[in-house]
Amino acid sequence: MQFRAIAFILAALVVPSAARAQTPAPVPAPVQVSLDAHTTALLVVDLAESPCSPQPRCREFLPRAAGLISRARAAGVAVIFSSTIPGGLSAPMRQPSFLAEVAPAAGEPIVIGTGQDRFFATALDDILRRRGVTTLVLAGWRENGSVLYTAVGANLRSYTVVVADDATSASTDYDVAVGRYQLLTQLNANPGNEPAKKGAVTLSRTDLITFR
Repeated sequence: MQFRAIAFILAALVVPSAARAQTPAPVPAPVQVSLDAHTTALLVVDLAESPCSPQPRCREFLPRAAGLISRARAAGVAVIFSSTIPGGLSAPMRQPSFLAEVAPAAGEPIVIGTGQDRFFATALDDILRRRGVTTLVLAGWRENGSVLYTAVGANLRSYTVVVADDATSASTDYDVAVGRYQLLTQLNANPGNEPAKKGAVTLSRTDLITFR
């Protein structure tokens, strides 16, 4: 009985502490980057009927993602699309239904992932290296999910990553804040958001990303 009483008291102390947890401190503002079109690729993540379509915050940024895709194509940047298996791992393998405004063009690679890190068990690394890519721009759903973990996977493989912060989002403001914080502080951290820091993540914005 005494042990149960102590456990109850400890639990009572922990719950209020967790309830007081705050979101991470605001990260630096998005910065301007100028990227070499020949060594840069744009990876568009999960902008398909599932999981994007049911999420209002995902559909909200689609016009900005579409604009970035258009500019990347015009500059000769490799554009690659990725999503998970529709219906989950137990479903038959089939191509995702990408949303019309951000759908792949003929000949653009499509990477089907089984996890949030789109380098895991896919040909993404091979696709990028065959094209001589050293910098990866990420856009899509979710900032604290597939975008975050794919960024980690890219940094582990020595890619420089730029996240188009206005062409991604998450379910809540808290999730967005956590995603931004983790993007800039994982692995080869870039807490000051230095533009295009080698082997790290930079937070930028679609109107601040240029291709040369």
